[in-house]
Amino acid sequence: MRLFLVVAVAASLLTGCKDHPKKIQKQVWTDEALMDTVQKQTFSYFWEGAEPTSGLARERIHLDSIYPSHDKDIITIGGSGFGLMTILVGAERGYITKEEALIRFEKAVSFLEKADRFHGAWPHWLLPSGKVAPFSTYDDGGDLVETAFLVQGLLTVKEYYVNGNEREQKLAAQIQKLWEEVEWDWYTRGENTLYWHWSPNVEWKMNFPVGGYNEALVMYVLAAASPTHPITKEVYDQGWALKGEIAKDTTFYGLETVLNHYEHDASPVGPLFWAHYSYLGLDPKGLTDAYADYWKLNVNHAKIQYNYAVDNPKKYKGYGKKMWGLTSSYSINGYDGHRPDNDLSVISPTAALSSMPYTPKESLQFLRYMYTEQDSLIGKYGPYDAFSLEKNWSLPRYLAIDQGPIPVMIENYRTGLLWNLFMKNKDLHKGLEKLGFSTTHKNDN
Repeated sequence: MRLFLVVAVAASLLTGCKDHPKKIQKQVWTDEALMDTVQKQTFSYFWEGAEPTSGLARERIHLDSIYPSHDKDIITIGGSGFGLMTILVGAERGYITKEEALIRFEKAVSFLEKADRFHGAWPHWLLPSGKVAPFSTYDDGGDLVETAFLVQGLLTVKEYYVNGNEREQKLAAQIQKLWEEVEWDWYTRGENTLYWHWSPNVEWKMNFPVGGYNEALVMYVLAAASPTHPITKEVYDQGWALKGEIAKDTTFYGLETVLNHYEHDASPVGPLFWAHYSYLGLDPKGLTDAYADYWKLNVNHAKIQYNYAVDNPKKYKGYGKKMWGLTSSYSINGYDGHRPDNDLSVISPTAALSSMPYTPKESLQFLRYMYTEQDSLIGKYGPYDAFSLEKNWSLPRYLAIDQGPIPVMIENYRTGLLWNLFMKNKDLHKGLEKLGFSTTHKNDN
C-alpha cells in the first residue's frame, strides 16, 4: 500500500506550458496523523482479520497466502488478549461503534467459555472448534503465560463495562467468572514458583518454571490477585525474583538494566517485547516493588536498544536514529529472538512503535521513517512484521503478538486508556499489595 499523496499541478497538465512544470508534493504527516493511521491499520488486524467463528485473533496473517502446515485460522490466546484491548481502542477512536465492539466481545467471551481449558488455563493455540491445537510436541495443554495475557485483556474489557447497562454488566460478570476459574495456585506444583505449561497427556514434561526477568510479570501479579486460586508472596519472591537474584542488574550503553536480563543466557538486555506484553494494562508509571522501579526499567530497556542501533556495531544498513528496535519476530530463517547479542540485521517495527510511552521522540522518528521512507513495507494491517535492509529481505506477513501491542501502547501514550481501565480492578490492587508493590494508580471503583 502506497501512502504517499502525489499531487500534480493542474495548470501544467492542462496547458503543457513549459513555464509550469509538474510539481510533485508528498503528503505532510503530522505526528497525530501518523499515530491515527498506524493505530487504525493495526486495529484492523483484530477486527476484519479476526478468526470468524470466535471473533478472536488469528495467530498470523500472510498477505502472500503462504501458511505453515497448520490451519491458517488457528487462534492465539495471548494475541487475543492483546486484540481485545485493541478493540477498545477502536471503539474509543470511532473506528467501530461501541455497539459493534460489545457484540464482538460477547462473541469472544462465549467462545472462551466453551473452549478447552486445563485447570482453568487456556492453551497457547485453539482451533475454531474450541479444541486445543498443540503448539509443540508436548505443549498441548494449559499455557499459563498466554492465559495471563488473555486475562489482562479480559479484565480490561470488564472494567470498561462493569458499570454499564444490564447487558454490559452481564458481559462483565461472564469475564469475572472466567477469571475466577483459572487455577493459578495449581500451576505451582506445590512449589514456590509458577510453571508455564501443563498437559493432560504428558503432565509437567515441559518443566518450565518461570523466573528471572522476562515478559511474564503480569502472570505473577494476576496469580497473586486471584480471588479464588491465589499464590503466596513466597512464590513471587522465590520463583519470579529468584530469592533476590533478579535485582542483579548490569549497565549497557550507559544505562542500568534495573533487573537481571541475562538469567537464562548471556544477553545484557532482552528483546523489547519484555517491555510491552505485561504492561499493556499494568501501568509501569509509579510502579515499584522491592526489586525495581518499573518505569525506569522499561524506559532504559527501550533507550538501550535505541542507543545500540545508533552505535550500530555491526554496521548494518539503515540502523540509526530513524531505524531501531530488536525483538522476537519473523526472521530471515523463520522466527528468532532478536536482541543486541543476537542481531541478525532484522528490524521488527513493533519494537520501536510499542515503546512509544517510553521513548516518544525516538518512536515517532521510527514511525515517520516507516511511512515516508519505507512505505513499501506497509500493508493493510500496518508495518509488516519484520524486515532487513542489509539483506534486502521482507515478507508481507503479520503476527498477532507483534501487531497487538502497537495500537495499545500508542493509546497508552496518547490517553492512558488501557492503563486506566486495567488499573481500576479491585482484585488487581489486592494482588499488588500482597506482593509489596506501590503504585500511583488508586482503586477508584
